Amino acid sequence: MRIASFHRSVVLGLILMIGVTGPVAAEDIVIGQVAPFTGTLAPTGIGVRTGIEAYLARVNADGGIHKQRVRLVTRDDAYQIDKTLEQTRALLAEQHPVALIGFVGTGNTLALNRDGLLEKAGIALVGVRSGASALRRPVPPTIFHTRASYAAEVRRVVSQMHSMGLKRVAVFHQDDPFGQDGLAAARTALADAGITLVATGAYAKGSTEVSEAVRTIHAADPNGVIMVSNTAASAAFVKQLREAGSYALLIALSVTTGPQVADKIGTALAHGLGVVQVVPDPASEAVPISRELGEDLRRIGVKAPANHTMLEGYLMARVLVEAMRRSERVDRPSILATLEHMGRFDAGGLTIRYSPSDHDGAEYTDISILDRNGHLLR
Repeated sequence: MRIASFHRSVVLGLILMIGVTGPVAAEDIVIGQVAPFTGTLAPTGIGVRTGIEAYLARVNADGGIHKQRVRLVTRDDAYQIDKTLEQTRALLAEQHPVALIGFVGTGNTLALNRDGLLEKAGIALVGVRSGASALRRPVPPTIFHTRASYAAEVRRVVSQMHSMGLKRVAVFHQDDPFGQDGLAAARTALADAGITLVATGAYAKGSTEVSEAVRTIHAADPNGVIMVSNTAASAAFVKQLREAGSYALLIALSVTTGPQVADKIGTALAHGLGVVQVVPDPASEAVPISRELGEDLRRIGVKAPANHTMLEGYLMARVLVEAMRRSERVDRPSILATLEHMGRFDAGGLTIRYSPSDHDGAEYTDISILDRNGHLLR
């Protein structure tokens, strides 16, 4: 009996040991995002997150990275600067991500950069929903962009207006570093093109109080307006300016999502609004990255059509995953070093370039126009 009991104990011990020391699933590779998932910019944060998750679904279905799944953890900052700092600190301390991705907002990311939080953590941030020059020069050691600068977007708008013979242009902008960056770029580009800046109008960040800006700009009677504004404020501005009787050509920078403007104010008022795009047409079957986004959205059960914001998130994830695949180890120092010397990367029909002296990433710009049905046309 004692021998039998001993035997059973040994067998039980071996079973327990096998359970402990046998094959165990590798821990997930964690990447983190802090962005607005509530508040006025919630659609932007959610759209970027959806694009990231769509690409990670593809990666994980193909075996992950070195047989490890990649998992996105997120924190909501509601587009508030203090919360961006607070939530980033908490995410780094509690989730220990190997990289960050998909942050939203110029002022929010500037505060993060000036705080030195990313450098102290030695962690890369790939993809920021901002084209501000202050986040590009001098080159931030830990931030890697995946979109063209606001200056490049503004130059594209001014070039379009110049080709149409417009001579009197106003600028509507957010009253913060994002808006000031766009306004400065507009002053330079308009002067270079010989176009008169007839008025400027601002609104407070996080608000849709645009009535004063509408009055000032409408009184100046411009034949074109450059809009350095987010979707909610853009919608309010277009509605009020059109209702005031203006027929000026309106073109917004890429932080405005055109179809959402049409949803908010109706297709009749939104018709003709131009929007700069920093990624290709997400509905295009001819562009690999767009076609694959559509496939992967269906993979994760997203029924809504792909949009430019989702494609931005998808691109961010694609770039970060490529860096992780190229890295000697999937850790913060290796990912940073790999991004720094990544060189040219074809992200599926859109080229990304990084070097120690340039983290701008992409140069792509285009302009879409809202049609009578609220759909974007090239």
